[in-house]
This record gives sequence, structure tokens and C-alpha cells, in this order.
Amino acid sequence: MTTAAIDTQTGKRLSQLTFGGVLRSEWIKLITLRSTLWCYLILIVLTIGLGLLLSLVRNPTLGGAISAEVQRATAVQAITAGTSLGQLIVAVLGALVITGEYGTGMIRSTLTAVPKRTPALVAKALVFGVTTFVVALVSVAATALITAPLFPNVGVHVNILDSRILLPLLGNAGYLALLGMLSLAIGAIIRSSAGGIAAALGLVLVVPTVLIIVYGVTQQLWARNVDTFLPGSAGGKMYAYVPSHADPVTKGLITLDPTQGTLVLVAWVVVVFVVAAVLLKRRDA
Repeated sequence: MTTAAIDTQTGKRLSQLTFGGVLRSEWIKLITLRSTLWCYLILIVLTIGLGLLLSLVRNPTLGGAISAEVQRATAVQAITAGTSLGQLIVAVLGALVITGEYGTGMIRSTLTAVPKRTPALVAKALVFGVTTFVVALVSVAATALITAPLFPNVGVHVNILDSRILLPLLGNAGYLALLGMLSLAIGAIIRSSAGGIAAALGLVLVVPTVLIIVYGVTQQLWARNVDTFLPGSAGGKMYAYVPSHADPVTKGLITLDPTQGTLVLVAWVVVVFVVAAVLLKRRDA
């Protein structure tokens, strides 16, 4: 794929820019932002710190011996504990990746260099998504290595290389990457840092809370079912431990397995991304 930059005064073609060149450009812009480095650093520290904390606080004298199933679930919960806060960091950073360019006016230079526009948005999403996935994966891997020797002290004896533990850790990284791409697409639609961050955090944090309150007050299952298909709830299945024997499900209550949760979150990203791409081509920079 190639795109041609056009001189707005002479109308002449200035250069040919391949999609690889667009990717390199977006990579340079991403890593040269201080906000990117700080957000990723905070994500790593939170993931390791919370995992370390939860691996130390469980009192092995309480509740006696625990089953192997519960031990594996406990290990996964400890290693991925930082996701609850990490998702907020990724959502904010995802919005800033695109809205920051609108705030500084750099978006005009980007769209001049990539007049078809869509390749620029795709490149931003790919670069940010892959980078976030790698950082998140490194974070949970480091947390697993640090906490593994501590688990036996609190009565948890697990094999970190067990596929039932590794898959949720991979899913954790995938969830943060997809959530960041969703936030980036929302930012591309709203084009305001404050608005993009508010919308992304509202979708991840506020809307689920409202639905939980509605369910608590009314006991209406539709509130729980709607919450099940929100990005945070569906994506949460990606890094949740899957027990060998599922608990009974309340009649009328919809539940998702990790694969279904992943597909729902991917659908969110695709739909919002398509809307962002259409608006990017139709609106002025």
C-alpha cells in the first residue's frame, strides 16, 4: 500500500509513502511522547506491585487447605490484579494517542502525508495495540516470575506453566491491547482529549457501575445481561480463570466464556473503528 503526499499549493505529488513508512512514523510519534513512557511505566509498576501484594496477604491458616482448583484461580487473580487499574491507564493513553494530534494541530500534517487517511488510523491502532500487548505481556510475565516463589508461603502450590494459568495471562495482555485500540477509535470520533478520555472511561467504568446499581435495586436480569456485553465485562472473561466445573447459571442470565468474551470485545473494536474511519474521511482535520 502506498500513499502520495500532495503539495496543497501546487497540487504536485511530493513523495510516495508506503504503509511501512506510515507504521514507522506512528511508532516514532508514540515512543517520543513522555505520556506514553510514563503510562507504560505506571502500568508495569502497578501490575507487579499489586500482584506482589496479593501474593503476600493471604493467611494460609485461614480456611485450612484449599483445592488445586482454588489455588490456580488464586494465582491467576493475584498475577492479573493490576488489570483493574491498568485498563484505566490504557484507556486514557489510547484516547491521547489520537486526540493529542488534534490538540496540537499535528493531525493536519499526518493527513497531508497520508491523504487516504484510513491507513494513518490503521497504523496508529496497530502500533499502539501491538506495543500495549507487548508491555502488558511483559508486565504479567514479570509478575508471575516474581510471585511464583511466594505462593507456597500462603498455601498456594501451582505450576505457572500450566496452560490453565498461561492462557489467562495471555488473555490479560490481549484485553488491554484491544481496550486501548477501542479507546483510540473513540478518541478519533470525538477528537477531544477530555471528551475522548471521558467517553472511554465512562464505557469501562461508569456504565457498568450504573447497571450494577440498577440490578441491585430492581433485580432485573436485563441489567446484568447488558453489562455482560460491555467491553470491560466481556474482555474480563479473557483473563478470568476457567474452572473445570462451571457453577450453575441463573435462568435467564447470559454468561460468556473466554472465547465469546474475546469475540464480543473484538466486535466492539471493529464497529467503533469503522465509524471512526468513516468520520475521519468525511470531516475536515
